[in-house]
Amino acid sequence: MKKEFRSLCPIASTLDILGDKWSLVLIRDMLVREKKTFKAFSASEEGIATGILASRLKLLESFGLITKRKLPDNKKENIYLLTEKGIDLAPVIIEVTLWGDKYMRKYNPELKAYEKLKTDKASIISTLQENYRQMVAKIIV
Repeated sequence: MKKEFRSLCPIASTLDILGDKWSLVLIRDMLVREKKTFKAFSASEEGIATGILASRLKLLESFGLITKRKLPDNKKENIYLLTEKGIDLAPVIIEVTLWGDKYMRKYNPELKAYEKLKTDKASIISTLQENYRQMVAKIIV
């Protein structure tokens, strides 16, 4: 996949990878909901189309945010796992969640609440990252 960027700005360059409406949702699904398979991603409540899903997974893999591999006990099915680079997006996922909780509720009053994030953000980020690493370690033994 060709790696082209709009500018030399770190924000613009990051948004070239993560700025679409699906990439952070996929990373959230992997990090928070421990989804690993194409089927699991396509079943998410947001309803991503399979063609877009395939494209986003390839993009995230090409930039080293995720890896694609086979399960040790099922060589037919691909699984997708976050790399350390992807796991390092946990604070971004949490900050976007908090921002959305604070400002988007006015427009979408039925949003889920994340009160604990507001008081224990650093601990939750650390736990989320460590739990994900432990889950991956069990898979790739």
